[in-house]
Amino acid sequence: MDIFLNNTIVALSTAPGMGAIAIIRISGPKALKVVRRNVKTRSTIDVPNKLIRGEFYYGGDLLDQIMVCYFKSPNSYTGEDVIEIYCHGSIYIQQKILQCLVDDGLFMAQPGEFTLRAFLNKKMDLAQAEAVGDLIASESQASHRLAFNQLKGNYSETLSSIRKELIEFKSLIELELDFSQEDVQFADRHKLVSQLALVKKQIKMLIDSFAYGNVIKQGIGVIIVGRPNVGKSSLLNLLLNESKAIVSQIPGTTRDSIEDIFIYGGYKFRFIDTAGIRKTDNIIESMGIKIAIEKAQKAQFCIYLYDSLEVGSDEILNDINNVVRPQSHLLVVENKIDRFFTSDQKIESRRKTNQSELKQELKKLGSITYLETSNYIPSTIKKLTDKLVELVEEKKSDSSVVVTNIRHYQALKLALESLDQVKIGIEKNLSGDLLSIDLNQLIECIGQITGNIDIDQDILGNIFGNFCIGK
Repeated sequence: MDIFLNNTIVALSTAPGMGAIAIIRISGPKALKVVRRNVKTRSTIDVPNKLIRGEFYYGGDLLDQIMVCYFKSPNSYTGEDVIEIYCHGSIYIQQKILQCLVDDGLFMAQPGEFTLRAFLNKKMDLAQAEAVGDLIASESQASHRLAFNQLKGNYSETLSSIRKELIEFKSLIELELDFSQEDVQFADRHKLVSQLALVKKQIKMLIDSFAYGNVIKQGIGVIIVGRPNVGKSSLLNLLLNESKAIVSQIPGTTRDSIEDIFIYGGYKFRFIDTAGIRKTDNIIESMGIKIAIEKAQKAQFCIYLYDSLEVGSDEILNDINNVVRPQSHLLVVENKIDRFFTSDQKIESRRKTNQSELKQELKKLGSITYLETSNYIPSTIKKLTDKLVELVEEKKSDSSVVVTNIRHYQALKLALESLDQVKIGIEKNLSGDLLSIDLNQLIECIGQITGNIDIDQDILGNIFGNFCIGK
């Protein structure tokens, strides 16, 4: 991303397309001068933070009646002079205003350039800038909450506190180097080891929080597996409240995986319906079963759906061992229980025996949830979705700050490695200059997250290039 802070940039900040109102944002040193040339108002535009009514002219002709607001540097989003134009949402009007401003010397903003300027002008740090993108992309209450906490600076404060402590120790060690002839120690090694232990605990807690934060940000993967005709596709359709998957009595109807998003309890779930697990000579169905098993190995949660009239406990356990990865939280769900309300005593007795045997065996496999459902009884489906929310809540990190960004996670992992090197160096009684090198590496790893060190232009381009234009 090319960065020219002396340029004045302009972009449409509302979503492209027709609407009631469109917002065009301008940032840079020429903002006031260019707007004055193209907008006529009864009062001056120079008054900060005040909406002014005006008329926008294009080529001498009145184009639209607008509202204008001026945000004076440095008290603006970007830290520069910013002007926002609120025009009618006609696509024609939007394009003409943008064309007029570009013809008058402004430059079209690149994706994320307004927020990039805010970062470069120290209106926010890099972690907060990335939170802006996450906030815009948030689709659930949980992902919104995590992004907003990061934007408020809670995460940055934690990292800044850690970095400050390390810099103080590094300064003392480097001071020792200036007095190396006198053999003086300013930095208490025992105290440093104690503080490193506390820092390590904080960093490890942040690293551990990524497992929760990442799935909240990306969506919680829930795969539905089981044998053909147990109600997997019907369950997906019920959850999504639409006929997403074809349902029929013919075994093997679902050949490919079908995926969609379901927002429930403030969380975004990604439900995946899959081909029924069975032995088959059909090449296409076999491919679908292979995909089902591969996806089951990656999902955070797995719903194994079964019909107790079709399979026994041994077959269910065999399916679970072959399909579900040990790290997934497994929900074993007996479906179609509505049929047993009017069934005879022999069938019910056989069902209870199989159920009892299955539960005993499942206990040996660890923490597994067992539920009963019917696609015809809404309360049983609600129990299933409520249980999923409960299980997600259990995975919450103990830390008040949660890491959601893979770049931050990788930097923290490197910081942890550097911290261990510092600790080893102290234990081996290495000289201050060698300890200083390892400490500097540790400080840089943490600084990369918030941008407290020089950040490579390619990294900035990758971060802000994923933003929408106008933000």
